[in-house]
Amino acid sequence: MAAKSIKELIEVYESSRVEIQSSKIIFSGMDEMDVYNITAPFKDMYKEVLAGRVEKRESEDSRTVFFVNKENRWIPKENMTNFRLQDPFITKIKGELIFGGVETYPHPYIKNALGYKTVFYRGSSTDRLHKFTEGPGMMKDIRLIEFPEGEIGIFTRPQGKIGGRGKIGFTKIKSLDELNADIISSAKLIEDQFIDEEWGGSNELHILNNGLVGVLGHIARFDEKGYRHYYSMVFSFDPKTCKASDIRIILMRSELPEGNAKRSDLKDVLFSGGIIRLNNGKAELYVGVSDAEAYKVTIEDPFKIYEK
Repeated sequence: MAAKSIKELIEVYESSRVEIQSSKIIFSGMDEMDVYNITAPFKDMYKEVLAGRVEKRESEDSRTVFFVNKENRWIPKENMTNFRLQDPFITKIKGELIFGGVETYPHPYIKNALGYKTVFYRGSSTDRLHKFTEGPGMMKDIRLIEFPEGEIGIFTRPQGKIGGRGKIGFTKIKSLDELNADIISSAKLIEDQFIDEEWGGSNELHILNNGLVGVLGHIARFDEKGYRHYYSMVFSFDPKTCKASDIRIILMRSELPEGNAKRSDLKDVLFSGGIIRLNNGKAELYVGVSDAEAYKVTIEDPFKIYEK
């Protein structure tokens, strides 16, 4: 199985595209700051909460804020610590809330550039989070999932000598206490997912009813102007054989209403924040759009095909 280019994946997607429904997510109390790259809503001490990346349009000095829904608007959760993180993510491991995001810092070698790393917090709720580990430098899109047998899967995204512009790796641990930068760096790449000119990563993981992992993620490329193009995608992964299905695109920016963008080179960007599977064969996909907005999009459940 050879990796398929985005052009090929779009051709497959457009040949079987179905109608979607979308609605912009409205945030209040942010003093005209942008909220984007959100998680899907999740239960936190009996309240529905989502996390979002918040920053000024002209800046990447970001913080992550937890929001609650009030009269169809999302407002900051009261008495909540804000984290100086980009691109938040949430999961549950052994009944414990796991929260993380990307922490930036001045690049150690490149002038006027940013370095980054993924940091992890854990706790019984969003009010009781404490940092417990961090990933290797210059790696985003590290995601965790608990398997029914109790082991913990780690999906990674190395770049450079091993991962090129960004490929997905996988490894397993027995306990969160084992999670550290060395373990994350040791993950083996999943074969034949991205051509060398393109890249991708995992954004959220789901255990499917047959034991496979449903991976929600993104695949991306540069065009001839250096503009970025990001697409929401999925694939299934067998943790026993470490084999993955073909990647499938499930949403493109052009299918959503026109809106604001952080910069002109980011107009065609989707960040696959999270997905909620419904009981009617549909799913709610939560996406950051053009690094400036957030949407909820109702689509066909993209993981159904892997459970047949």
